[in-house]
Amino acid sequence: MNRQILRLAIPNIISNVTVPLLGLVDLAVLGHLESEVYIGAIALGGVLFNFLYWGFGFLRMGTSGFTAQAFGQHNLSEAVHTLVRALLVAGLGGFFIILVKSPIGWIAFNLLEGNRDVTFLAKQYYSIRVFAAPATLGLYALTGWFIGMQNAKAPMIIAIVANLVNVGMDFFFVFVLGMKSDGVALGTVIAQYTGLIIALVILFRYYRRLFKYFIRQIAFKATAFGSFFSVNANILIRTLFLIFVFSFFTSKSAAQNDRMLAVNTLLLQFLMVFSYFTDGFAYAAEALTGKYIGSKNPARLHQTIRLLFRWGLGITIPFTMAYAIMGTSILNILTNNQEVIDSCRPYFFWVLLLPLAGFPSYLWDGIYIGATAGRGLRNTMLLSTMVVFLPVWFLTRSSMGNHGLWLALTLFLVARGLSQWIAARRAVYAKANR
Repeated sequence: MNRQILRLAIPNIISNVTVPLLGLVDLAVLGHLESEVYIGAIALGGVLFNFLYWGFGFLRMGTSGFTAQAFGQHNLSEAVHTLVRALLVAGLGGFFIILVKSPIGWIAFNLLEGNRDVTFLAKQYYSIRVFAAPATLGLYALTGWFIGMQNAKAPMIIAIVANLVNVGMDFFFVFVLGMKSDGVALGTVIAQYTGLIIALVILFRYYRRLFKYFIRQIAFKATAFGSFFSVNANILIRTLFLIFVFSFFTSKSAAQNDRMLAVNTLLLQFLMVFSYFTDGFAYAAEALTGKYIGSKNPARLHQTIRLLFRWGLGITIPFTMAYAIMGTSILNILTNNQEVIDSCRPYFFWVLLLPLAGFPSYLWDGIYIGATAGRGLRNTMLLSTMVVFLPVWFLTRSSMGNHGLWLALTLFLVARGLSQWIAARRAVYAKANR
């Protein structure tokens, strides 16, 4: 079983790590320019794209869960139909975002708290990057499908190539052509369409034979879409609340001042890097949980979950140690602004707490997604946000300031993992016995 977990987890870790590394490159490129406002610009622009793209995260997660269960049942027809439905939704969603990009931008930048210079650059970043929407959503659907089919190598190849293209474009547009945050945005657009092309090539090269199982009347059946959207609606609500928490965190950082926005943005990258490592095992959890629920194998399901948490703890400890030893060195790589680095130091101990607080919820996410337990994901997220995160922030904002913001985020992660563990018997384990 450990071999199965690692076969899925290691390629996913490699592909996932390219995502935060890309974010770190974006920050490092802009962090070495003459002003900290460029870091703030992509932070605020990133908040908006979190709402747009993470809101469609159900395309990856729901597709993965449904496909993995179809794979466990040896139902190749349903696996193909799941992909077709997901790609249809991705295409329509991507073009709709472009169609309404202006009102979305107007609403978002009136809600986000940032000064005039940061907001101007963030709008410029948004107006370019938004054209990657169809490619980004299409990649969500294809990546989720590959994972559900127990293929972790395809997403790895796609992510590595796309992100290498993005890094190359960053350096070319910023350091050769003299562009700023707009160059970073344009590089992202080119990279996303590159990734989509690669994903489609892999699909038709290795899975073309499966499309003989495609039946249009079944694929577009209203009841099938009803089931697809029923589960994914709950995943969407869960994702929107997760986006809200991190957007709230960024917005309240910006409301303090530009310096604190830069500080919290940089420190949050440590959590993001760790989360993408842990998500490698969460993606393995999606594939294996769905497979064993589909094949009605509760013994394998229990064994898989136990081993996943051992692996999760096994990567949490070295990450915490590495951050404790090399934290300042990493900050020096991200920016040469010594005042920002000095301002990070009083808050760095939160970075050391976040991996232990967060890894259980990341793994449970993968398990719940594989079980297509959307209601459980939704309810535990609502509880953690409304009963823990927001009350802690409002109770500590005056007395603890920025520390209160970090305390709220840490307790939010703990609450998610604990509530998911409590709800798992009914939401996850029971499904393998039905």
